[in-house]
Amino acid sequence: MYLRKVEEVKTLELSLRWLRTVLQTVSLSPETVATRCRRSQTSFTEVQLKILVQAFSQNPYPGYTAKQRLAVEINTEESRIQIWFQNRRARHGFLERPKKNLDSSKDHASPKEKIQDGRGRRCRTSYSSSQLQTLKNAFTENPYPGIDSREQLAEEIGVPESRVQIWFQNRRSRLCIQRKRGLEEASDQRQNQGQDL
Repeated sequence: MYLRKVEEVKTLELSLRWLRTVLQTVSLSPETVATRCRRSQTSFTEVQLKILVQAFSQNPYPGYTAKQRLAVEINTEESRIQIWFQNRRARHGFLERPKKNLDSSKDHASPKEKIQDGRGRRCRTSYSSSQLQTLKNAFTENPYPGIDSREQLAEEIGVPESRVQIWFQNRRSRLCIQRKRGLEEASDQRQNQGQDL
């Protein structure tokens, strides 16, 4: 009973923090709210679009290194390239990534060559304990931070804003999964108690 009350208090505290954040946001002008919550839309020039469309026609699923090269070539962030490709695939009806050929005799490229060829993956981001603590504290205050908050956090902990955004997405997903598991376990316990009687 006591533990349940403690959990309720913690939940209420989280809700109160979130509500304070919302109220602070609402008290701002609509123009400020729009700029605080969303990143401004990226506008590409005709030359940039021509380069992106050409790259898309060659490979609609470029790897991290290919996206980095494109970002340097058209002078923008890699994360903006990634979003452009996602949107382009969605517009053109790409449902899933094509299956890789399991016949290894046709593919003689070494791992280094594959990364240079643009099929490499982004390295996993490792966070120090102080960085994680900062991210967790920010998540407790607001699980849905706007672009300004994410950029401030990114600067504070020394990682790109896109990595902060992904961390928050993953954390929200993990929290949702944990809540579902908790509900399933509680339901199973109730069912087992009912059967014991």
